[in-house]
Amino acid sequence: MQYDLLLLASAIMVGVVLVVTIIFLYVIVRFRQKKGQEDYIPEQVEGNHKLEIIWTVIPIILLLILAVPTVTYTFKLADVSAMEKKNIDKDTIVVDVTANLYWWEFSYKSEKIVTSQDLVIPTGKKVYLNLKGADIKHSFWVPSLAGKMDTNTDNVNKMWLKADKSGTYNGFCTEFCGPSHSLMQFKVKALDESEYKKWLADMKKIDGKKEVASTKAQEGQEIFNKSCIGCHAVGSNDSRPPSARIAPNLANFADRDTVAGIAENNEENLKKWLKDPENMKPGNKMTGKYGNLTDDQIDALNAYLQTLKVEK
Repeated sequence: MQYDLLLLASAIMVGVVLVVTIIFLYVIVRFRQKKGQEDYIPEQVEGNHKLEIIWTVIPIILLLILAVPTVTYTFKLADVSAMEKKNIDKDTIVVDVTANLYWWEFSYKSEKIVTSQDLVIPTGKKVYLNLKGADIKHSFWVPSLAGKMDTNTDNVNKMWLKADKSGTYNGFCTEFCGPSHSLMQFKVKALDESEYKKWLADMKKIDGKKEVASTKAQEGQEIFNKSCIGCHAVGSNDSRPPSARIAPNLANFADRDTVAGIAENNEENLKKWLKDPENMKPGNKMTGKYGNLTDDQIDALNAYLQTLKVEK
């Protein structure tokens, strides 16, 4: 819709420029002074009601041509009535989006799934969002899919987005919120309908009770359960109230593209994050919550975290 409006506005502007240019050139050629007319003074005309009406009516018509679809599309883009029904249709997708310092949480209400950093959606369908800030004011923006919307602590804003093509889209916080504001990024992953339904089914199976095979991963799980579990959840069906979810859900951590939303998800970057999160993301809430980890402990945690993924 926005693209159509841009085309319409551009067509009107180009048309006006062409008409004015043609009239301008015609007047220059038609009424230029000729030889022998140096002392000639043409008839002076004071006012022309017909001409004045024409050049007043034409701009009004052009403004109406642009204003009517603009207002119409504005209301369509703001229409979230489908998510406000008393009995929401089962096919309507509603996601609660919570902005935190400096990460994003996505809770799929009807599916009872909680995840972080990656918003997974189906292609070709509107996905409705309830936007709220957990601590201070942030702003949600996926440039390729929708406009910006603030996430406030004292009210819930609503919007929708839609991806016509499958792929990964970058999302950002666009309201300055602290030293890592520019690093408060996330991904929107648009999947085909069948892939999306499979993802939902697979996510529901992640209950956080998975047994890990390797000895190193088992050591990491023990370390995680002694310290990290106090803030992070590893099950997708996190039933804790939003106020208790103070750190990203890690149920499908190994499937994500990034560590901390900014660095490529690989062993090297994960170890850097565990060793010194403040260096990668200043002002994050994880810094100082645990003691210094040895290299062996970091290796063990890395091995365990890489097991947190959807089973293929």
